[in-house]
Parts: sequence; structure tokens; C-alpha cells
Amino acid sequence: MKKKVIIGFLGTQLDGGKGSARWEKWRPSVALAQHEDLVVDRFELLYSAPAQALARQLKEDIGAVSPETVVQAHELPLRDAWDFEDVYGCLFDFARSYPFDTDKEDYWIHITTGTHVVQICLFLMTEARYFPGCLLQSSPPRRHGLGSPGDYTLIDLDLSRYDLIAQRFSHARTEGVELLKSGIATRNARFNRMIDEIEHVAVRSRAPMLLMGPTGAGKSFLARRIFELKKIRHQLNGRFVEINCATLHGDGAASTLFGHVKGAFTGAATERPGLLRTAHKGLLFLDEIGELGLDEQAMLLKAVEEKRFLPVGGDLEVQSDFQLIAGTNRNLAHEVAAGRFREDLFARINLWTYSLPSLAERPEDIEPNLDYLLEQAGVEIGQVARFNKESRAAFLRFATSPGARWTGNFRDLYASVTRMATLAEGGRITTSVADAEIGRLRHAWREPEAPERGAIDLETLLGRERVAALDLFDKLQLEAVVAVCADCASLSDAGRKLFGVSRMDKAKPNDADRLKKYLARHGLAWDDVRGLRGLR
Repeated sequence: MKKKVIIGFLGTQLDGGKGSARWEKWRPSVALAQHEDLVVDRFELLYSAPAQALARQLKEDIGAVSPETVVQAHELPLRDAWDFEDVYGCLFDFARSYPFDTDKEDYWIHITTGTHVVQICLFLMTEARYFPGCLLQSSPPRRHGLGSPGDYTLIDLDLSRYDLIAQRFSHARTEGVELLKSGIATRNARFNRMIDEIEHVAVRSRAPMLLMGPTGAGKSFLARRIFELKKIRHQLNGRFVEINCATLHGDGAASTLFGHVKGAFTGAATERPGLLRTAHKGLLFLDEIGELGLDEQAMLLKAVEEKRFLPVGGDLEVQSDFQLIAGTNRNLAHEVAAGRFREDLFARINLWTYSLPSLAERPEDIEPNLDYLLEQAGVEIGQVARFNKESRAAFLRFATSPGARWTGNFRDLYASVTRMATLAEGGRITTSVADAEIGRLRHAWREPEAPERGAIDLETLLGRERVAALDLFDKLQLEAVVAVCADCASLSDAGRKLFGVSRMDKAKPNDADRLKKYLARHGLAWDDVRGLRGLR
């Protein structure tokens, strides 16, 4: 049985009373300890400094009627119990520092005593899961009688009933979004919408999540932030466990994930719990899940659905209750079609799927991330480094240009910032340091020389008659455009290369739409021109 813990604010009027006459009065906090059908293991009594004497008296009285109840009094640095900001701040600090243990204890938040502002704040913080419990409301007996404890009611919050309050007091959600973004003021509308939804889902669901995106786009970072958000809300008590599935090979893959018993195979001298058991009550992040073998995929599906599985070489199932976040840079739907990924596992982890944009797709976010990564690099190298005005402008001009490929995404950007911070004499990143780094990046991203190829065969695309009807100017232009498309992975990538200069003058460039319309004028679509290397 879990212990019953009540958290309540001392009521200076309702809980007050002097001499023996106080026992003839209904006092809400004391009455909670007088119910014959309710055993309160611990009472966390909150009060402000002026009520210190009353808190002492109340502690003694609760101990007299219920010796088994441990009363812990907490003086809060509260200046004005009617000031919303002051009350919320004090309760927030208390909740963040209190050692909640939801596996062993049930928490009831008493909202009968205290000012109305105190009661509202306790309600809001319980709704937001800073207090991981339910509300407790008590009431006096219908007929006053000596020692009568009255009644009490538990309220398990149904959030849908309190939409208006939730809209007015959205501080908790805003804080959660900022946590997921590390306080970086991202400017990409698509990314911001995605983070808003992830925050909403993270605090309301334990279902698996799937994070898709290229290497270095921040899948691992975001998974850890989701864990930290859920940890703050007391929704997870365990650890964050991470593994890149591309590092798992052969028989060792199953052992690493699911553990093994002693003697399961040659070299298994001792039992190994495995990562799934290590993640019990926590979060397991399986990066590059598409690299897992089919056998391990089947074992993982059972573990996710039933919370139990067999260790390698074992005959008895073990249990682990973890939340799964998977990451991949592959298209798992294509992997399913090719028979390399189980359809049933894909269906199980595809409930909440988010595609993280590459750094090249969100150039407006390079500047705010530059400051954040510069601070991180300074911590690593032990030196604070700063751009001067000219060097910052020069680096940002290159970093946000079509020529900046950022193939490694944030890994490339962090490596670049770290190099400049390391080479900064006296902590100043000068124009010469920035220019040298720009040259280094251009060299690193330089494409290897490809074998000479012939021109695009427009007749294969359009037919002889349509090509013959084109002016030479239009024909040469179309050949050049199709040649660029043939070497690009996406319509957006091709658009950025073709309109790299003119797009800089537009407030909201839409390169993909411009290219799509140009191709349509010639009766072509993107699927007609992508990957045409074989026609050259």
C-alpha cells in the first residue's frame, strides 16, 4: 500500500483557535487526521513566517489526535498571501525541491485552507503536474458536534473541464516549450509548430515517439529534452538511456538491449540486465532504429506492447516499464516495403512521428543557435569567445547563403563554432578567423569531381516535336535547369541553387514553388526530372 501524504497550506482563520475551546471548533487541517477511515502517514504543512506559532500548535494538535501522522512544517518566504506572483513563485520553488516519490506515495493537495490566491495556485500547479497528485477538499460537519471531522472529497482533475483557466494561465506549457528549445528563440515557423505539439504530447502521453531527420539534426538532443520535461513533471522516475542501433552487431545486439543470463553463450560469465531493464521507469532512446535486425525488432515489439521480454538464454520473462523514443534518418515506410523493417513494429512506433528539418532548411535559425553554441564551446575550451561586429556579419552571411551546405547539420555548426572559439586570441573572433573558417567549410563541402557527363536529352523528356518548337534560348535554359534538378535530392534544394541570388531580396522566398511553376510551363513535374543522371 502506498503512503498517504497531504500537502496543505495553514489557514490562519479556519485552523486557528486558543485554549481548550479550539477543540470545539472544526479546524480543516486537524480534522483530516481525525477520520477513522483515513490514515494520513505524513502531513506537509506550509505556512508563512507570521503564522509560525500557529503552525507549532497545529503540529502538536495533529500529533495528539493521530500519533502515526508525521507532520513536517515548511516556512515559505511569502510576503503577501494575496499576491499571485509571490504565492505562485513560493509554491513553485517548493514543488521543484520536494522529493516526490510517486511509486511509493500518493499525494493529496488540500485546497480548503489558505487565501483564495493560494487555493488557485495549488489548483494550477496540480493541474500542471508540479504537484503529482489529486486535489483534496474538506468541509465541516452538517451538525456541529464535539470531535466531528466533517467530510472530505478527492478531485481527480479532468483537464478538459478547465479550458478557460488553462488558457489564462499557460505558464507551465510555455516553460516546457522553452525547455525543449533550450531557450533558443527559433524563428522557423514549422519548427516552432512542431515543438509546440511535441510539448503537448510529451506531458500527456506515454506512447512511443518517432523522430525522423538527417544525421546531426538534433534527434538525440530533443529526446533528452523530452525526458527532462517529463522528469520535471514527475512523470518519469528512471534514467535516460540512449543507444545508437548502428553500433549493435550480431549476437551482441540482443544481449545489449535485452540482457542475458549467465552462461547464455561463450563469454557470458555473469548476468547482464540490458538497456531495456536499465531504462525501467525512465526513457529509452533508440537512435537509428532502422539498423536493428529483424529478430531484435520482434523482441522489441513485445517489450513495448507487453512491458516484458526474455533475456538472451533465459527461460523466465523479465519486466521493464519504459517509454520509447526512436530516431532514424531512413524512410521506415520504404524499409517496410523492402522487407528490412517489421510492419507491426513500424505501426506501433508511428503514432507520434516528427520530421526534424535540416539546418539548411531553417537558415533563419542559424543566428540564434550561433550564440547558444558559442556559449557551449566556451565551456568546453575554458575560454569565453565573442565575434566582433564585422566577423559576425561575415560568418552569418556565408552560413545562411545557398553555398553553405551544412551536411552534418548542427554537428557541422558546433564544430565550426568550436574551431573559431579555440583560435580566438584573447577571446576575440576576428574577421581573419571567420574568413579562415569559411574557407575550411567550403573546402570540406567541395564535391568530388564527377566523370564528365553528356547533356540532358530533352527529347526523351518532351518528345521530338515539342523540343523542335522551342527557341534555342529556351532549350538551353531548360537543359540547364533540368541538369541542376538531376543532381538535387529535393525540389527545395534545386530551387535554392537555381534562385540563390534573387531569393536574398525576397522577404519570404519560395524557391520550390518558383521551380515547380517553371517546370509546369514545359509540361514537366519534379518526378519527371529528379534523378536523371542516366539520361545525361
